[in-house]
Amino acid sequence: MASPPLTALAAAALRVDPAPERLLAVECGDGEPALFLAREFPAARVRGSDRSEGLVRTATARVGLDPEGRVAFKQGAPSSLPYPDDFFDLVAQLDGRPAAAELARVLRPGGQLILARGSRPGAVETLRQGFLRQRLDRAGLRLEESGRAGDGSFSVFRLGAAESPAAGD
Repeated sequence: MASPPLTALAAAALRVDPAPERLLAVECGDGEPALFLAREFPAARVRGSDRSEGLVRTATARVGLDPEGRVAFKQGAPSSLPYPDDFFDLVAQLDGRPAAAELARVLRPGGQLILARGSRPGAVETLRQGFLRQRLDRAGLRLEESGRAGDGSFSVFRLGAAESPAAGD
């Protein structure tokens, strides 16, 4: 039996430093990734987005009593997130097709990106991941760590983490 995508997300969340103040779960479906991150980072304001209006309604219904408004959901496609520039400290996406430039747009400089998959990639998926890494690199997202968890895998990136060459180099 394959591990759920949350196994890889949980492993990646252990590598997040410092703890985020604002975080976003992209393509959050019924809200499970956002709710998991809200439990993992209890001081953070958590947002989730999904292209499906029905799933956003389902996710919102799962929040329950939240008088502080710490967890909320909005409808939005991964290529057009309904949030301002430089807004989040952490963005997470599970089993989706990341829009590198859009993820970088909503991340604050120095913010982190988690990409998690619930299953190990096949040959075609490995090729796609190579192209994705190029797009992430062009968007200023640098790989900090990657690994496996259960049957899945994760990668943690940081926006603007690349060291610039010393003067005169």
